[in-house]
Amino acid sequence: MLPRFMRMRAAGSTLLVLFGLVPAGTPARADSAAPAPAPVVEARSGYSLARTLELAERNHPNVWGAQARLRSMRAQLDEARSTPFSQFTVTGGVGLAPTVRGTDLYSPNTDKSLTSSLGIAWRVGVDGVVPLWTFGKMTNLWNAAEAQVVVGESDVAKQRNQVKMDARKAFFGLQLARDSSSLLGEAGEKLDKAIDKLKQEVEGGTGDEIDLFRLQTFRYEIDGRRAEAQRYESIALAALSFLTGVAHGYDVPETPLRPPKRQLSPVARYLEAARLHRPEINMVRGGLLARQAQVELARSRYYPDLGLGVSASWARAPEVADQLNPYVRDDANYLRYGAALVFRWQLDMVPNAARVDQAEAALEELRQTERFALGGVGVEVETAYAQVVDAAARERAFGLAEKTARKWLIAVQQGIDVGTQEERDLVDPARQWALQRFSHLNAIMDLNVAWSNLALATGWDSVAPDGT
Repeated sequence: MLPRFMRMRAAGSTLLVLFGLVPAGTPARADSAAPAPAPVVEARSGYSLARTLELAERNHPNVWGAQARLRSMRAQLDEARSTPFSQFTVTGGVGLAPTVRGTDLYSPNTDKSLTSSLGIAWRVGVDGVVPLWTFGKMTNLWNAAEAQVVVGESDVAKQRNQVKMDARKAFFGLQLARDSSSLLGEAGEKLDKAIDKLKQEVEGGTGDEIDLFRLQTFRYEIDGRRAEAQRYESIALAALSFLTGVAHGYDVPETPLRPPKRQLSPVARYLEAARLHRPEINMVRGGLLARQAQVELARSRYYPDLGLGVSASWARAPEVADQLNPYVRDDANYLRYGAALVFRWQLDMVPNAARVDQAEAALEELRQTERFALGGVGVEVETAYAQVVDAAARERAFGLAEKTARKWLIAVQQGIDVGTQEERDLVDPARQWALQRFSHLNAIMDLNVAWSNLALATGWDSVAPDGT
C-alpha cells in the first residue's frame, strides 16, 4: 500500500493534468498560476466572418426583396420624368371609299357611301402637347419620385444591416458552441482517464470511493453540457447555411472566440453616427422630402399648364377627287400640320384646397414620426452602448474569475502536496475553474453581440466585430 502522502500527491497531480493546468509529469509550483500559452490550432477550411457577411448580403431573400422594391421605385422615377414629354397620340386607319368625282359646284356621283366602285383609303395623324410651364407640377412630381428612391435605398441598407446582425450572432454562437464543446470534450476525456485510475486505486484499497463518486458525478454533468453545446452548434450551422445561401458544406474556420479589439468612444459619437447613418432615419427623411413635394404638387394645381401643341395628319383616298379650294372642307385627301401655344386649366379650386389640406396633414404626421424615430433611435443607441459597457465589464470580471479559480486549484494542489488538504478538496476548485472558463466564453460572446447591436443601432457597420 502506498503511503498516504504519495496517494494524495498522485490524485492531485492527476486533476491538474486533467484540466491542462500543468503538463503531465510537471510538479505544481506557486508561480504556475500564470496563463499558459494558447495551443496552436490549425485552421480548417471554412467561411470567414467577412465572407459569411458578404454571402448573406448577396443571397438573403429579404435583401433581394428590398432590391426588387428599389428597382420598382427607380422605374417609377423614370416614368415620372418621361411621362410629361410623352403626351402624344397617333391615330390611323384603312378603309373603303366610293368613287367621287367633281368639285364643290358639280359632281357626276351621288353621296352614297357604298357603290359598285370602291377603292382603298387611309388616314394617319399625330397630336400632342410639349409642356412649357406647369408651375411646379413636373418638378414636384420628380422630387417626390426621387425621394421615394432614397427611401428604397435606405430600405435595402436596413435589410442588409439586419441580415449582417443575424449572421454575426449565428457566427459567434457557432464559435461559442464549438469552444464549449471542445473544452467539455477535452475535460471529459481526461476525466475518463482519472476515473479509470481512481477506480483501480479504490479496488486496490488505496483510493477513496467518495472521491470517485465526485469525479463520476462531474463527468455525467459534462456529458449533459456537451450535448447542449452540440445542439446549439447544429442550430447555428443551420441558421448560417440559410443566411448565406450555402445549402451544403458550410463551415467556419477552427478559430477560438475572441473579444473584439475595439475602443469605446463617448456615447455622443454614436448618437451622432445614428443620425447620419441609421437607415430608418434616412427613410423618414426621404419620406419627408416626398411629402413636402406632394404638398407643393397639390398647390401647383391651382394654376394652369402651358405648353406647345403640335398636330399633323395625312389622309389619302385615290378614288375621291382632291379638292384644292381652301374654302372647301376635304376629309378624304389632305395634309395638315401646325403648332400653337396652348393651356389647360382645371377649375376645381375647392376640391384642390381639400387636397392641399390632406397633403399638409400627411406631412405633419411624418414630421412627428421623425421626432419619434429620432427619440427611439437615441434610446436604442444608449441601450446598445450600455450593453457594450456591461458586457465588457463582465468579460473582464469572468476573465479574472477564471484566472483566480485556476490559482485556487493550484493552491489546493500545493496543500495536498504538503499534506494539509485532502484529495476531495480538488473537486470544487476544478469545477469552478471549468464553470468560470465557460462563463468567460459566454461573456466574450455577449461582448461581440453587444458591439454588433451597437453597429446595428447606429448604422455604423465598421464598429462591429470583424472576427479577428
